[in-house]
Amino acid sequence: MPKKTKTEKTESFERSLKKLEDIVRTLESGETPLDETLQKFEEGMKLVHFCHGKLNEAEKKLKILVKDKNGSFSLKDEE
Repeated sequence: MPKKTKTEKTESFERSLKKLEDIVRTLESGETPLDETLQKFEEGMKLVHFCHGKLNEAEKKLKILVKDKNGSFSLKDEE
């Protein structure tokens, strides 16, 4: 199993999304120097990857308990 990065260990989805929104706002302002823009873009891409992974994990956990016609229960993916 791959080692988790520092970001994955310490960041929540919500905090990462907020940081990503701040980066987008900064980049959209058009007032950021090129070097800082590139750094912010790289940081933003890492946050996108992290948030995407968290959403995929959450999607896998979304299950519902369903009772079938025989009276037994099973887990079904949420659609």
